[in-house]
Amino acid sequence: MHRPVQRVGRAPRLTRILVSAAAVPVMLVAAGCSSDSDSGDDAQKSASATPDSKVSESASADVVQPAAYAALPEPCSVLSKKTLGELVPKGSKSGKEGKSDDAAQRGNCNWSSLDNNGVKGSQFRWLNVALLRFDSDTRGAGDEQAHAYFEKQVTGAQSVEGAKGVKSEPVAGTGDEATAVRYDLKKKEGAFKQQTIVARVENVVVTLDYNGAGLAGEKTPDAADLLKDAEKAAKEAVAAVTAANEGGGGASASSSESSSSSKASSGSKAPSKSASGSASPSKSAAKKD
Repeated sequence: MHRPVQRVGRAPRLTRILVSAAAVPVMLVAAGCSSDSDSGDDAQKSASATPDSKVSESASADVVQPAAYAALPEPCSVLSKKTLGELVPKGSKSGKEGKSDDAAQRGNCNWSSLDNNGVKGSQFRWLNVALLRFDSDTRGAGDEQAHAYFEKQVTGAQSVEGAKGVKSEPVAGTGDEATAVRYDLKKKEGAFKQQTIVARVENVVVTLDYNGAGLAGEKTPDAADLLKDAEKAAKEAVAAVTAANEGGGGASASSSESSSSSKASSGSKAPSKSASGSASPSKSAAKKD
């Protein structure tokens, strides 16, 4: 008799071969799943990193540069004795500084002069210099805010109630931008010739009001002469602001470098609070905020 050893032996071998063959696709499938999972994780990591980088770039773009000027000069010291002697000859030593809650941000000084000639009449002059500085903050760059306020001051000077013969013109060589506004204003004391010079240098706005009148029969002063004097004083006041920030007084490394950059800035909303002075017999409404 022959034992069925061969058949018995072949069956287990065939079973093992089939099992091994079936295991190959399972391993391939498992490897494929593992590969897909890894690529998905990489894609997710890449996607999550992209928004962060965009936020970082956006935050960098939104950083506001510090304002160029961080200080203001003493308001009553912005004009030389010589200039005051020409504009307010009888009141060059009578400068009155206005009250300010922050001298580094706002200030003003005014002078009045009355040259009394008795029955021949009198010549009256009034001068006010107001300084207002803007810091860079959430509202925008300091020079942009100053530009917006500059435009507001010019518009205010051009729309004074009761003003006659309003004329405006740019003033050269006075800060980054400057405009002169002049007009006639009739008041109970007499006929006044008003000159308002609004100038911006970096993040500071200088508003200079100068008016004159002939009282009690004295002749009215020449408007062209008053304007010439006012422009000279405005240039001097702007120079005083720049000098107060030289040698590290400003927030920037160099006021000259920041000056070139500020000339390219555009306007934005600025605070309406003014640093203008108190009333005089010929107070100009241009100083209203």
